[in-house]
Amino acid sequence: MRLSTTVFGDGPREVGLVHGLGQSGALWEDFAAPLAASGHTVIAVDLRGHGDSPRGSSYLVDDFAADLVDTLPTGLDVLACHSLGGAIVPRAIGRLAPKHALYLDPGFRLALPTSGLRARLFWAAPLVGLLISALGRRDQRRRAEAAHTPRTRELTARAKRGFDRSMISAVYRDIAHHPFPAAAPEVPSTVVLSGEGEAVVPADLARHGWDVRRLSELTHEFWLENADRTTEAVADLF
Repeated sequence: MRLSTTVFGDGPREVGLVHGLGQSGALWEDFAAPLAASGHTVIAVDLRGHGDSPRGSSYLVDDFAADLVDTLPTGLDVLACHSLGGAIVPRAIGRLAPKHALYLDPGFRLALPTSGLRARLFWAAPLVGLLISALGRRDQRRRAEAAHTPRTRELTARAKRGFDRSMISAVYRDIAHHPFPAAAPEVPSTVVLSGEGEAVVPADLARHGWDVRRLSELTHEFWLENADRTTEAVADLF
């Protein structure tokens, strides 16, 4: 599937951006603007079932990865991703062959049951369990969202309206049952973790040659919560 894209800038260095669940490429605006101003062409995709991209008949991670290959150019200078994007990019990285990969709190794994009675009960009604988990983070999320700019709030609301919510169970099930293993990266790779990030990545990435950085004072959507702080943390990659 060819995805809809938002392009910032027209410089000689190329950057790809892949958003998380329920978001859109337009939400990268504050992160992409300084890159565009410094001579980059920044290509932010809308994943299938998000933003202006078509909805899909299937929402497996491999489907999302195939769409990236159909849409993004090979040999990007940097391919950056967040959350769900972090589950997708490793499935496409070998075919896209960027010079560097940047993962912002990537969804490499999920702390959800995958075997036994607890798993059978959870996956019989997964949206209920996911809602309970979200309620547990409600106050923390509200504090983070209070730091969002009016423009970010506007783009977030627009992304929610364009999001195909039917994918939620399929996406969570696929990632929970097929977590990304801790292994040497296919291309030089940097992971930036928020204060919540330890829950979504293996603990020993650095041992396998990953560059691991932390913004422990921020939450999972830290590139929306504080775009300047995020940009500072990865400035050497661009």
